Amino acid sequence: MGQARKSRQKRRPWPGRFALGTSAAVVLLLAGSIYSAMSPSGLSGSPAPVATADTPVVAPDETDEYANLQTGTVPARTAGTAGGNIASEMTGDGVMVTTYRPGSREGLGPLIIDGGAVGQDLRVAHLPEDALLEETEFGAIPTISPGGKRSAEAYARSWSGTNGAKIAIVVGGLGLSQTGTQYAIEKLPEEITLAFAASGNSLTRWMQDARRGGHEILLQIPLEPFDYPSVDPGANTLTVEAPLESNIEALHKSLARMTNYTGVMNYMGGRFMSDIEAFEPVMREIADRGLLFLDDGSAPQSRSEMLARTFGAPFGQAEIVLDSRRERGAIMEALDALERSAVRNGAAIGVASAFDVSVDAIAEWVRQASRRNIEIVSVSAIALDPASSRAASR
Repeated sequence: MGQARKSRQKRRPWPGRFALGTSAAVVLLLAGSIYSAMSPSGLSGSPAPVATADTPVVAPDETDEYANLQTGTVPARTAGTAGGNIASEMTGDGVMVTTYRPGSREGLGPLIIDGGAVGQDLRVAHLPEDALLEETEFGAIPTISPGGKRSAEAYARSWSGTNGAKIAIVVGGLGLSQTGTQYAIEKLPEEITLAFAASGNSLTRWMQDARRGGHEILLQIPLEPFDYPSVDPGANTLTVEAPLESNIEALHKSLARMTNYTGVMNYMGGRFMSDIEAFEPVMREIADRGLLFLDDGSAPQSRSEMLARTFGAPFGQAEIVLDSRRERGAIMEALDALERSAVRNGAAIGVASAFDVSVDAIAEWVRQASRRNIEIVSVSAIALDPASSRAASR
């Protein structure tokens, strides 16, 4: 297609947790300075503030969103008690650089480093990571970094890592209505995954608002339905009859509409997803670009799961369309059914559209569910990922 493709390297597992069981191992870990550059793309949430050992503990200044990163404020128990001195600063290009230096751990037990608990700083969550982008004639599209990092992990939202019932709720169709999109971003809790239609408007603006709000996001790719073109998903629809090159080009045009998404989700596509010859090269391209694939569950003959497993793409499938009946009571009943499924099976995914009634019902139900110890997570926390050690535990 006339563009230089970056070399694909072996993917690395998602960050997990590991423990160094003895003080000797900890000394080896902290024997030198460790520098970690936390780019604007990582796990969402707010990381704990950090400081040097000599920095006094002061109250955060919420009037300056970068003040704490520059001065280094921290609870007293953090500085000097973890076996190392920690300092952090924000560079001019928006990258937070954290420096760890060795210190004494006399009398302390094992050090546990929990990668799953680290969250992305929401102040820079809207900025893409350059290493995860490839410039094309259509704009920047996702790619796997030279070190093997993928968008599926870089832009994923953190979660507790516990074994309790997990529910992911995806609200899609964002970007098609400006007022509806703004309402959904403002109203929905940050645990809700937001999906933006590739044919929408002002996607970069809305993406930035959603990411600042803590949401994990997906991009909805238009795929051919059975009654196409009477029902048209929009510009750059991938079709069964189109040549492979045309479909890949259409895919790239959609992928270039915005950044910072963990993966893609079908927008319609009953016919396309049931045709393995047309769908196979597209799923391969999605996997090769480090993206997860979410099937909205609307196509009974979809081949998405089989193809995702074949090419190693993280995969999830919704089991309930929450607002098939656009009434508050019906939506609440569907959410209750989703909860029962999650309790029975360990996890469940539901999808809805960004109608006001859907947004209001979901926001209210999530508040209620939190009191029942139901964890609302992003799609990436539930998606089965062959490259992740967490896949074996689901």
